[in-house]
Amino acid sequence: MTDSLLPFKILSFGEILWDVFPNGKKPGGAPANFAYHCKQLGADVRLLSQVGQDEHGQELLDFCNSIGLSTALIGVSATKPTGTVLVRLRNGGQPDYTITQDVAWDFLKTTPESLQWVSETDVVAFGSLAARSEQNRRTLQDILHTAPPSVIRVLDLNLREPFCERKNIEFVLSCADILKLNDDELSRITEMFRFPQDSVEKQLQKLREFYQFRLVILTCGANGNWLTANSEQIFTHGIRVDVADTVGAGDAFTAASVLGFLSQKTLPVVGRQANELAAYVCTQHGGTPIIPKKLSNCFGICAAITDK
Repeated sequence: MTDSLLPFKILSFGEILWDVFPNGKKPGGAPANFAYHCKQLGADVRLLSQVGQDEHGQELLDFCNSIGLSTALIGVSATKPTGTVLVRLRNGGQPDYTITQDVAWDFLKTTPESLQWVSETDVVAFGSLAARSEQNRRTLQDILHTAPPSVIRVLDLNLREPFCERKNIEFVLSCADILKLNDDELSRITEMFRFPQDSVEKQLQKLREFYQFRLVILTCGANGNWLTANSEQIFTHGIRVDVADTVGAGDAFTAASVLGFLSQKTLPVVGRQANELAAYVCTQHGGTPIIPKKLSNCFGICAAITDK
């Protein structure tokens, strides 16, 4: 392990849980996956989440400690269990999720330590799933009010049934500077808000303009990705790989994109490097594989966590 290598402080807000596959369990949760990959790429990251006072929770804390991801802002609930998600894989490794409710990460609160971190951070990242609870929406508002004016607010739109209430989606969209979504979520948002049917390029431009996003990231699976900013829009073709499963690939893509954007890389470079990381994650089981050294070298940095 090494100390952080990039000059960015990041707070990732939301769920850490176990993804339970037919053949075993893997650490998961989009905000946790995002934090994990930002850590691998060299950023200084804190995950604000909560686990239960149970065996599952201790195992997640042990996992975070084993990879050098700080647990300073991960609470332990004495009354709510650690979150789990039952994952069923369809053809091509595409997952279906059954997400447990009324679990520890549904009841996140600020602490003096978390507010201190927020006051110094460069990025606050959050997802739509954690906004399913009123407690979390209030806590997220407190965090964003505490964050400095320069902070970049990153939303990963994770539309998971049945947690797709329009009021919650509107809330998180209104909080964001950068939006990440996939092609299915773009279709659903277009229908939900009755945006005109149009080309993907124009839909992304209208979405960016409507919410004044600094960047919109659209992942299209193996086909590639779109990056839409104020003065530029680019498409990057995907990388074909043998897929183990696609869990966590979007979170890895978001991490690489956000760090590339913060590093002021060009959009074509951001799209290519994010594709490379996401493609590798697809070749592994679960959303938190260790990045091989040969891949981290492609990012022009020495990643904080690599294999030999």
